[in-house]
Amino acid sequence: MHIVENRDKVLARVRRIAGQVAAVERHLTGEADCSETLQLVASVRGAVGSLMEVLIEQHMRDHVARPGLSDEARAAATEEMLALIRRYGK
Repeated sequence: MHIVENRDKVLARVRRIAGQVAAVERHLTGEADCSETLQLVASVRGAVGSLMEVLIEQHMRDHVARPGLSDEARAAATEEMLALIRRYGK
């Protein structure tokens, strides 16, 4: 399991995102204005992007840049990160 620095802050961020997604669902099932719903979806997208940045940074620090890693471990983590960035960028 990946140990996340500032786990409580990251989990709070995830819970806020869950609340935003729930708000989108309420808007879609109700009579909400389209522009308000689109704004909510844009907010969710931004929040998820910010979460991804935090997790990528922590991963890079722990599994790529941390002193004492073997060359093999560093290379494997680098390839894993590159694959993730390729998927995320699609």
